[in-house]
Amino acid sequence: MSIELIRDILLWCSIINFSVLFLWGLIFLAAHEWMYRLHGRWFRLPVDQFDAIHYAGMAAYKIGVILFNFVPYIALHIVA
Repeated sequence: MSIELIRDILLWCSIINFSVLFLWGLIFLAAHEWMYRLHGRWFRLPVDQFDAIHYAGMAAYKIGVILFNFVPYIALHIVA
C-alpha cells in the first residue's frame, strides 16, 4: 500500500465521518422531540440529560474523527 493510497483513504474516512456528524447534528436539531420520545420509551431521562448525552456523544465522535482520521491524513500529507 502506498502513502498516497492511505492518504486518500484517510481523507475519504474524514469526509464520511464528518458527514455523519453533520447529519447527526441536523437530525438532533430538526427532530429533537421525536428523538426524545423514541428514546424515552426505553430510558427515563430528563430532557437536559438527553441533550447532554447527545452533546457529549457528538464531541467524542468529533474528537475521534480528528484524532484517528484527520491528524494522520495531515501527517502523511506533510511527510509525502
